[in-house]
Amino acid sequence: MTDRVTRVGVLVSGAGTNLDALLQAAADPGYPARVVVVVSNRPNAPALGIARSHGIPALAMPQSAFGGSSEIRDRAMLDALHEHDVQLVVCAGYDRILSGEVLRSFPDAILNIHPSLLPAFAGGMTAVEDALAYGVKVTGCTVQLLEPGEADGGPIVLQAAVPVEPGDDAATLRRRVHEEEWRILPCAVELWSTGRVRREGRTVRILEPARR
Repeated sequence: MTDRVTRVGVLVSGAGTNLDALLQAAADPGYPARVVVVVSNRPNAPALGIARSHGIPALAMPQSAFGGSSEIRDRAMLDALHEHDVQLVVCAGYDRILSGEVLRSFPDAILNIHPSLLPAFAGGMTAVEDALAYGVKVTGCTVQLLEPGEADGGPIVLQAAVPVEPGDDAATLRRRVHEEEWRILPCAVELWSTGRVRREGRTVRILEPARR
């Protein structure tokens, strides 16, 4: 375990269940990361309330507040992340594609959680429904590094499999996928924060813990 505590900025659009899981992990004094700012593109996102209840700055930055320009909004968001000295960005249910400027500002330092076993059912917000419609027997979730290029095309850090049970609908399957997301996202943040995530081309290797 490193003595460094990573300053994390979280981007959210919805309920904030992944944010809550990350905050629960960070409540452990030994956890190597702290959430220092939360940004949402939706002013009414419940995730903002979760952040505020923990005393964390929570910023609503809808595109409409920036003349409808996603580029201007992302530039303002980038300024906010830098203002809070963010070292790692986590997209925790964020439903907008980040601009190249944001992605280039945090090379190999943006983690995204996606509710499928990438590269299956990449892109969009209907991965669970798509898995059911396709009739797969196993789906799951993925934490990946984001980079310029294809959405959801970045290198994979962690994955967790979730079986599709007979009689599953979108709600029941989504719940089980979420439960795995809540487990692997804090784990991925911990791995990144302790220097154990090493990218080698399109492959991410998880290094053994450093010996003390």
